[in-house]
Amino acid sequence: MGIPSADAVLTVRVNYSKEVVRSEGPTIRGAPLRVAVLVKQVPALESMSLDRHGRLNRSGEAETNPYCRRAVGKAVELVREFGGTVTAFTLGPAGAQDVVREAVAWGADEGVLISDPAFAGSDTLATARALSAALRRDGPFDLVLMGRNSVDADTGQVGPQIAELLDLPFVAAVREMTFDSGGLRARCERDDGWRDVAVQLPAVASCAERLCQPAKVSADRRASVASDRIRTLTAGDLGVGPWGSAASPTRVGQVRIVEITRQRLLLTGDLDEQVDEAVALLRSNGSMTPTHDSRGALTERVPASRGVAGPHVAVLDEPGQPRTTRELLGVAAQLAAGARGHVALFTTHPSADLHTLAAWGADRAVAVANARVEEVFAAALTERACVDPPWAILAPGTIWGREVAGRTAAAIGAGLVGDAVDLNAADGRLIAWKPAFGGHVVAAITVTSPVQIATVRPGIFPLRTARFGGTIPISSHSGRASRVHVTGEERDDEVGALQAAGTVIGLGNGVNEADLPLLEPLRLALGAQFGASRKVTDRGWMPHARQVGITGQAIAPRLYICVGISGKFNHMVGVRGAHTIVAINNDPDAPVFTAADIGILGDWRQVTPILTKAVSPAGSPTA
Repeated sequence: MGIPSADAVLTVRVNYSKEVVRSEGPTIRGAPLRVAVLVKQVPALESMSLDRHGRLNRSGEAETNPYCRRAVGKAVELVREFGGTVTAFTLGPAGAQDVVREAVAWGADEGVLISDPAFAGSDTLATARALSAALRRDGPFDLVLMGRNSVDADTGQVGPQIAELLDLPFVAAVREMTFDSGGLRARCERDDGWRDVAVQLPAVASCAERLCQPAKVSADRRASVASDRIRTLTAGDLGVGPWGSAASPTRVGQVRIVEITRQRLLLTGDLDEQVDEAVALLRSNGSMTPTHDSRGALTERVPASRGVAGPHVAVLDEPGQPRTTRELLGVAAQLAAGARGHVALFTTHPSADLHTLAAWGADRAVAVANARVEEVFAAALTERACVDPPWAILAPGTIWGREVAGRTAAAIGAGLVGDAVDLNAADGRLIAWKPAFGGHVVAAITVTSPVQIATVRPGIFPLRTARFGGTIPISSHSGRASRVHVTGEERDDEVGALQAAGTVIGLGNGVNEADLPLLEPLRLALGAQFGASRKVTDRGWMPHARQVGITGQAIAPRLYICVGISGKFNHMVGVRGAHTIVAINNDPDAPVFTAADIGILGDWRQVTPILTKAVSPAGSPTA
């Protein structure tokens, strides 16, 4: 994936004021690179915390979304290498101008604030429409960059929707990026591994957290940006609309705060006494019960099939994720039973086991040929939805599912609820419960469009007991040619191991790389997996796949043990679903104790050998 030799060329760049700027520099495809970078303002993570009751505190401060900072950093890096311009766009109220000021202070040529009361109430589709209109107005651009997702909502929908509206290829979660005569080559994070792709420009790409240095600038430097380098676009500048809530096919209903009640029991006495009391509490509440998968056992049976009559719920079968497909089929069958309809599974496997799919909840299947890439699958789904509209479409809340669902929603103008954690129906409409701010807030979202779409968080629904026998009919649909060429894929078992673990030991900044062997006996005694804070993975002491928190994984083990972790919101939000949290820290005022059930006050180097002995079976090597 080599970079081509640079050609020195004389170029003419026209900025928004039509002033001609001449520059010389290296090029891609014989011309300087025009890059658009999309940024979003979010609540400042450092100002978010838990109070003593476990509720979310927010100071009102705001900042550039962390993933968007990587997009700005990469955009500026690219034009410094190849020549060209960077234009930063944001959609929001007047105060959101600060995030494009930060981009300009970092090195972008100009910032554009898309702001108008008409944009109020924009959901992801209305947001994508406004941003796409601005990109068309100021474009064309060779490359549109944005963050992988925002940390406040975490839907990851806007990028694929913009790509669909602009009819461009989309590359998600780029961790490494190079250019050659064939265009963009990227190594991309997947939910359970890596994908290498090649794509011709123009294209849209979202940026992973570790792609490059983040574009973070002080308030003074942001304020010093000249006002003539920031301009504003109104709804009138973008066209007749509709915009904002009028263009949003989703509606927010009931909102509730999700409070996780923790015991916050800080133990006292010498370390042996504290450990003995902690282990007794863990055994009494079932946290020490061995488990191979924290997501639970089978529950009620899949509803009986009614054939293929009535409206249908479409389920999207992500390649290589049979468990997630089974979860979706089970909940889809329940929804279909309530609507007196049936379930249609869309899959990439023409030779799928139809008996098994029927038992899991499918009533018929559609096999999409040559659909290894998301945009091909989405195009086929869109074509079918226009001919035979489903009552609802359920997709996994993964990188794959977000692109397929996002593109389909944009193509047919459907409402899309991202990352749903519960689904039900009322008055013939789907109600999807969506979390925000790391799960502290959950809102009931309804979709007003005829086709209702939701991505569903994997692992959130238990597996249902398979229903009895039978098979299902299957039809085929030919996929179109793909503009994204997959050149390699790898699975990372680290991700699956952490998600399925019943016990996880979380390692924080208080644990050095040389200390890791000291914790191995405790890990073995508990049959646990290691998780880590962002600082630990940033230093390379643990793989990124082991990172837990708002920019890492969210996990729900029966037991989570914090070792050397201070307890900041960014990390603890990733273990809100844990059954029991134990914190080991020698600072009685450490915030981790407010987010834990049991606190052991002491140096972890002294505590963990005692704890290892206490939890080890008699006669084991660690006893």
